[in-house]
Amino acid sequence: MILKDIAWETPEENIVYDEVLLRYAEEQGGIEFMRFWEASQYFIVLGRVGQKQEDVHVARVEADQIPVVRRSSGGGTVLQGKGCWNYSLILSKKTRPEVSDLKKSYAYILHKVINVLKQMGMEAAYFPVSDIALLSDRKKVSGNAQKRSRACILHHGTLLYNFDISQIERYLKIPANMPEYRRQRPHADFVTNLPIADTSVLEACFREIFGVDTVERTLACRENELLKDLLGRGKYRG
Repeated sequence: MILKDIAWETPEENIVYDEVLLRYAEEQGGIEFMRFWEASQYFIVLGRVGQKQEDVHVARVEADQIPVVRRSSGGGTVLQGKGCWNYSLILSKKTRPEVSDLKKSYAYILHKVINVLKQMGMEAAYFPVSDIALLSDRKKVSGNAQKRSRACILHHGTLLYNFDISQIERYLKIPANMPEYRRQRPHADFVTNLPIADTSVLEACFREIFGVDTVERTLACRENELLKDLLGRGKYRG
């Protein structure tokens, strides 16, 4: 697996680059990638079929000039910003047969993430389809989404560790469809931060548990071509 130690300045570039890695992996016969990043500004990400008017407090978002972008994967609308750590995985169905099935792939990946947290002294559990929550109070610390292609899958997720939860209340509406374990709780009572000061140990544990053996800090020419092409289409704007 290759760790792409690359992050971008703009929300749209960070979101689109995950799609770039998926397409590039398909072209290269199923290379596996990992990537970490964290935004320096608040922005909102809609899922593939998410609706801005349904999910977002539009007047507040526009008044505060919060960017809105759209990712190619499914899942719900999220708020990004400082203290929300992102991980992205491009996994090969041939190398890892466990990810060929949608439900099994979530269980396979998120149990690895839970093992990382356990190594760091935190007890968490998997709540299907795509959440991780602390065992003590069932407060969510991680949301995840996927896009699946012929040979590979893109799985990307968040882990909150120093995020201002009040900003979620400000910008995001309560979703119409909620997992049962949420028990109708508002954002402030449902979402929480991991009790860690920084993400360096998280990164090291992720690299070990998923088997990173190479680090790259530059783009291949083809990655750059794909990035320019996808950005030029404008379909990731919310």
